[in-house]
Amino acid sequence: MTNPRITFDQVAKAYGNFRVIEDLSLTIEAGEFISLLGPSGSGKTTLLMMLAGFEDVTSGAILLDGRRIDALPPYRRDMGVVFQSYALFPHMTVAGNVAFPLEMRGAARGEIAERVRRALDMVQLGALAERHPHQLSGGQQQRVALARALVFEPALVLMDEPLGALDKQLREQMQLDIRALHRRLGLTIVFVTHDQSEALTMSDRIAVFDRGRIEQVGTPREIYDRPATRFVAEFIGETNLLAGTVRADDGRLAAVDVGGGRSLRVASGAPVYGVNTGFGKLA
Repeated sequence: MTNPRITFDQVAKAYGNFRVIEDLSLTIEAGEFISLLGPSGSGKTTLLMMLAGFEDVTSGAILLDGRRIDALPPYRRDMGVVFQSYALFPHMTVAGNVAFPLEMRGAARGEIAERVRRALDMVQLGALAERHPHQLSGGQQQRVALARALVFEPALVLMDEPLGALDKQLREQMQLDIRALHRRLGLTIVFVTHDQSEALTMSDRIAVFDRGRIEQVGTPREIYDRPATRFVAEFIGETNLLAGTVRADDGRLAAVDVGGGRSLRVASGAPVYGVNTGFGKLA
């Protein structure tokens, strides 16, 4: 990492004797789109909520640009948050919802109007500024939530399953829209999802979670092609596991006996899962 924006240093979260996050360390680079991917209950949303300040850290430290922030209240962390539920104020117009973070920060009225206009144009909703949330589609409401998270130009944007309530076609379109905004604005985005295809499509890097730990961090290609653990191999993409025994290895390719007189040749160092070898790396 050449320009770390966020650092989790041995962060843990416990509710009584139940530990949700286990001494987790992770660095996120400025301008990076990183997805926290894993099944329900794996700890990814809890980590995001600790980063946002909505959950306390049991132990460890969270740093933003080298400055410790885990003791700061949410409003002092300069982060935009987008939730799956949109969390829009039903009594406010679209413009009013987007203006809210600026009003809470005491921005001048003229500045608010201009920044709201720019934010709505950015998500292609400028013509709907005076509508109320109930007059919008699900995708339009999610765009309003995104504009509200971006309007005050936060240091980073946190997204917790933001597309989970949308239908397939709209979800895929929003994936492209969010990715385009990320590239155009140079945002740092931390994106929580349980959808493997969503993470593979959108991310610069993926952190795969299981039971409060990170199983692997890497690019989508690295995660897909070279899973580091059996869990990652089974969770990402189509599972293709064969039990076998390594019979020979020349340092470049290895011969694996898979039974029935059949053998495979695989790259040295590839993950191996087998009843005779257990899990390991080819030497």
